[in-house]
Amino acid sequence: MQVTAPAQKPAWYSPSNIGYYLQEARRFPLIPLAVIVVVLVIPAFFAAYVAPHHPTRGQFAERLTPPAWQEGGSAKYLLGTDKQGRDILSRIIHGAKYVLAVSLTVIAISGVIGVGLGLIAGYYGGRSDMLIMRGVDIALSIPAILLALAIVAARGPSFGVVIFVICVILWSRYARQVRGEVLAIKNQDFIGRAKVAGSSDFRIIVRHVFPNVVNSIIVLATLQVGFVILLEASLSFLGAGIPRPTPAWGLMVANGRELVVTAWWVSFFPGVAISLVVLSLNLMGDWLRDRLDPKQRNL
Repeated sequence: MQVTAPAQKPAWYSPSNIGYYLQEARRFPLIPLAVIVVVLVIPAFFAAYVAPHHPTRGQFAERLTPPAWQEGGSAKYLLGTDKQGRDILSRIIHGAKYVLAVSLTVIAISGVIGVGLGLIAGYYGGRSDMLIMRGVDIALSIPAILLALAIVAARGPSFGVVIFVICVILWSRYARQVRGEVLAIKNQDFIGRAKVAGSSDFRIIVRHVFPNVVNSIIVLATLQVGFVILLEASLSFLGAGIPRPTPAWGLMVANGRELVVTAWWVSFFPGVAISLVVLSLNLMGDWLRDRLDPKQRNL
């Protein structure tokens, strides 16, 4: 009886694999990634070197200067100035670091809390599951804007208020997503074998359950960054977010809402920055979901 050797996987440089990599490269959202890097990441880390002017100091004599390409504009202020004569471009650049700081802080805090509670609820079930999921229902029913306005009325606007309000809303999304996946994972054979081998619940959760939900956590975190940026901008727009004169993008839009007809650039360019970043993050999240989810990857 003749035994045939098993077919070997083609090397990475084979024509079939090269074609696969080229196809994946074409699908990669290069433009959204470039927008995120140029509009958010680079300004956030290098604002002091990139911004042409100070973000909170202005020249009152040059207030409401139009963009450089418009009649009456100046090359000194490429995107124009606001009511206090502050450079719009410099404020957008410096505002990126506040946007990034709020987003990363909220995603980290709410992610740790939500993922931890979701693992406990999904794995143990019973009373723990009931209590945690009722907390999720309560958190999802809380209007973030109303909660922020109530806290600001008592404590005043601050960076901490923004983080607290968004974390109160956001942790529940992680908990619900992780709990649903753990319910399906804990009944699989490899979990049963780990229990028979004498592994503790903590070891099973950390070594066997958590690695199987990491992909979903990464995708959810990427998609939630856009939600956090929009919510922070909304709170700042209403005066319940980052206090003045911090160059937060939501505050910049609010500063120009009365000047939409006469000085459209004051609120237009910060709004464009918010839209571009949120749209790009959503596109990146969709791409990550397709790449990390085997079901989506094979479609």
